[in-house]
Amino acid sequence: MVDSLIKNLHAGDKKALARCISLAENETPGYEQILQSLHFLNAATVLGVTGPPGAGKSTLINALVSELVKQGKKIAILAVDPTSPFNYGALLGDRIRMSEHFTNEQVFIRSMASRGALGGLSPKIYEAVDILKAAGFDYVIIETVGVGQSEVEIAGLADTTLVVMVPESGDEIQTIKSGVMEIADVFVVNKSDREGAETFYKNLILLAHSHAGKDWETPVVKTVAGSGQGVADLIQAIQAHQQSGQLHRKREFLLAEKALHMIQAYRTRDIDKNKLRKELAEQMTREGFNLYKYITRWYEH
Repeated sequence: MVDSLIKNLHAGDKKALARCISLAENETPGYEQILQSLHFLNAATVLGVTGPPGAGKSTLINALVSELVKQGKKIAILAVDPTSPFNYGALLGDRIRMSEHFTNEQVFIRSMASRGALGGLSPKIYEAVDILKAAGFDYVIIETVGVGQSEVEIAGLADTTLVVMVPESGDEIQTIKSGVMEIADVFVVNKSDREGAETFYKNLILLAHSHAGKDWETPVVKTVAGSGQGVADLIQAIQAHQQSGQLHRKREFLLAEKALHMIQAYRTRDIDKNKLRKELAEQMTREGFNLYKYITRWYEH
């Protein structure tokens, strides 16, 4: 069955694709054979889309996909749902904006639950992205919840990271310097028809210029995702980043991040969180309990 799945996956069969992702996500026997058999037919571009709730990420992705489909591109969308894996609120809420693409043969849409991952991304997202790349898509678009550490995590996964903001973020522009400037490959000022958008746009350009590197200055693109305004300019900015020297250096970092993530997951796969919690609840009441001594039991000799 696994050999057949792998063959159909590489042939672009969507049912086989969905099945392979499910097997990897749930660590069903045979999933490791699938992952070890992957080969990539093309150099798919992995786009990370992050930003605060309400920035219009889903609407922007919808507009991006519409434009890319017109260009004949095949696109996979991986939307990270921060809720319970049994709660389909995100799929029926934000994802409904992508409903026009559900039956499009050039588009594949999948939601993944974060399952409590601290950074907001699904623990199996690296594997899911590689499976999608093996299915022959031109673009793999990942939408994160845009909270906590998810921006940092997406930078370790995507070739090009879009940070979507809105004019109302203007008061917070000084807070961008510390973290997001290092993460964003392209800034998007969405809902740019709102009041204050031009001032925010200009301030963001100045900030990006002050952090410019030798090969890349983070561009700032204005969009109105609902009408598709600025989407063509955004695609040009993405393609420019793909051809920049920064991306070539970033690939080494991306591969190291992916390898570290997988090694960590492999080494902790046998730890039962519920059992660990109960054991710690009992241990912490003992006199002289020390967490650092306790965790040495998992160190390799």
